[in-house]
Amino acid sequence: MNVIGFCGYSGSGKTTLVEQLIVRLKRAGQRVSVVKHAHHAFDIDHEGKDSWRHRRAGAYEVVIASDRRLAKVREFETRTDPTVHDLIEELDGCDWVLVEGFKRAALPKIEIWRAATGQPAQYPTDAHIVAVCTDSAALLPERTDLPVLDLNDADAVARFLIDSAGRFGYVASPRAG
Repeated sequence: MNVIGFCGYSGSGKTTLVEQLIVRLKRAGQRVSVVKHAHHAFDIDHEGKDSWRHRRAGAYEVVIASDRRLAKVREFETRTDPTVHDLIEELDGCDWVLVEGFKRAALPKIEIWRAATGQPAQYPTDAHIVAVCTDSAALLPERTDLPVLDLNDADAVARFLIDSAGRFGYVASPRAG
């Protein structure tokens, strides 16, 4: 399983690029999963639905399945913040795991950087960044020897991933699990 993270500030285009890469990697015959970090409370249940009612009644986990999909909702009994490695361990086998968020995680990442956001670049200080994906390469704040990819060319980014797959083989963190 190959794992690559995508980091960058809000509004940089991470979600759009990940969405485009899913399509391209699937087209290349790859099974793709995504791990996404949410910074706030979120809910996939809808009030009044059976799964919501079971969860509200106190179930620790609710697994919802049909002939088309499966979802698992787990309520933490005490506040906890699972690591990216904890979440990767929850996944079924796949060829690629695209990780969005978890910008401080110790895993290979592609930084999405746009000059227009006015935010600083992370690649000068984060040794886990393996490439920079941008729509403004000429405006990068510091010179880099990292590959610089065109944010507007998802085909090229997908080719970079596939051609470099050997670099992204996942080794579980000793803390995982």
